[in-house]
Amino acid sequence: MNVFDLIKKCAQSPSFSSYEERIHSIIYEVCATTNAQISQVKDNNLFIYVPGKKDALPVALTAHLDKINHWGGNYPPSLPCKIESSKIVGQMDDAAGLGICLFMIFESIKYSFPPLFILLSEMEESTHPHLLKNKQNLYPGIGAVRLAEHLLCRKQLPSCVITIDTTPEFKEQPGIAFYDRFWHMHPSFVPSSVLLDKIIKMKQFFLEANPYILESNANNDYIEYGLTLNKNNDHNIPSIALEPAIYPYHQAPESVYCSDILQIVDLLRNFLQRFAF
Repeated sequence: MNVFDLIKKCAQSPSFSSYEERIHSIIYEVCATTNAQISQVKDNNLFIYVPGKKDALPVALTAHLDKINHWGGNYPPSLPCKIESSKIVGQMDDAAGLGICLFMIFESIKYSFPPLFILLSEMEESTHPHLLKNKQNLYPGIGAVRLAEHLLCRKQLPSCVITIDTTPEFKEQPGIAFYDRFWHMHPSFVPSSVLLDKIIKMKQFFLEANPYILESNANNDYIEYGLTLNKNNDHNIPSIALEPAIYPYHQAPESVYCSDILQIVDLLRNFLQRFAF
């Protein structure tokens, strides 16, 4: 299964915020043909462990499971998605990131990667709260917090976290954005020099591989992973995001350029084979 088939499969699921369990069966089905091990983390979050061929600390790849509900109660059982000559069109936020993360499980079978933690979170989106299930204490980013706390409680710490989401930075043009200052909206957090050095090293790797990457920032799950895993500033775990361009943003249908998807897959493949702290 190629990366675009995986993205399309994920995009078709009506896994709206707080209804992420609707996509779980698809992920279990995809992983059933691999050596990946899946566990569910309260409430609708999934943690996938992928054994590696390289003797190194695990790398965490993350995406969010939920989509914005543009349909209200009258949604189709399979959401529309199509692959065009240069774009994939549907609810790409964050089917694009989810499909890429799942594809890297298959890539790990072919290449010498470290172990992977695939962290798939609930409730990243913050729109249409009236369409959520009748649950208490749900807020945007809670899934990433729960997954990060899951890792901390079990002392399963990755060397770094890479979130794959989508960015509106490029309007209708292709492009890839790189986010790395997860504390930019939290001035009380002061990163250690060790953490800063690690982030700079990661940034240099990706920018040398693709000098056209745009350095920017936005509020998404990579912030929650960074702040939660480093809340006592004693683990020094970099949290960055790599994001393909999406247009329009938070509207339906959304499109992502196929070339951006392939570039991110290539960047991740090279990073996982070559990078080490």
